Amino acid sequence: MATTLWVKADCPYCDALKRDLSERGVTFEEIDIDRNAHLLPELLKLTGKRRIVPVLVHGTRIEVAPHGGSSF
Repeated sequence: MATTLWVKADCPYCDALKRDLSERGVTFEEIDIDRNAHLLPELLKLTGKRRIVPVLVHGTRIEVAPHGGSSF
C-alpha cells in the first residue's frame, strides 16, 4: 500500500510525522509543497481546500494534520 506525505519546509508537525513514520519503518513518498507548487491543486483536493500540512495519504485513507499542522 502506497504512503505519501505532503509537507513544507520549517513545519515542526511535518518533521515530527516524518520521524514517527521512519521510526515505525513506514516507507513513504515525501512531497514538499514549497518545491512542488504545481501540485497545490491536488493537495487542496485532499484537504477540502484547507491550506495545511502535513497530509498523510495511506492507500485510500487521508489524514489532514493528524497531530497539528502548519498553514501555508
